[in-house]
Amino acid sequence: MADKREKEMFIVSDKRKFTSEGEVREDAPITSEPAEEPKAEPKVQDEAKPHIEKVAEPTPEEAAKQDRDMPPLPTAEEQTVNHADYKSAGKQVDDMLREHGAPPNAFRETNFEQLVMSLYMSALVQLGAVRQENQQPTPPDIIAARQTIDTLGILQEKTAGNLNERESNLLQHSLFELRMTYVEVIKMLNSAPKVAPPTIIPPKK
Repeated sequence: MADKREKEMFIVSDKRKFTSEGEVREDAPITSEPAEEPKAEPKVQDEAKPHIEKVAEPTPEEAAKQDRDMPPLPTAEEQTVNHADYKSAGKQVDDMLREHGAPPNAFRETNFEQLVMSLYMSALVQLGAVRQENQQPTPPDIIAARQTIDTLGILQEKTAGNLNERESNLLQHSLFELRMTYVEVIKMLNSAPKVAPPTIIPPKK
């Protein structure tokens, strides 16, 4: 009796028209009704919520592989030769400038103070605080100005303890003035009168 019951259960389960691969079974009963397509599995994810793919942080093994993929650092000898070649090329440029009558300060080596002042003046121009003579005023580029000011902030953070008193004071005063100017420009932009949209009068019928 147990064998007969197992055979009946097996026969009932084999009455499907399709195999697990989606093909028509050879012993499937022939009917005039169209074959039904297998129903799609219900999605577990809630479709009402937007699907946001999260970027996975690299594992320690992946981070180590990225470090291995970095090119090797130049040796001390290579850096010395490279620096000497750079100085020699710079001297050639200075000689060419001198031959063409350039002023002496045109080929002065850049130092930290000049770097700070260059970024400081760039930020003032981007904020619209200064402009060249006979130049029409332009709207401030607050995005570029913020990036320049943040660059000075990074310099202050990364060079802490490595600057002399003059360099440290220059950097601190420059950052203070630029940040204050940036805040004033943002206040001015927010308080500017809003331009009302033009009134549209419908045509008379």
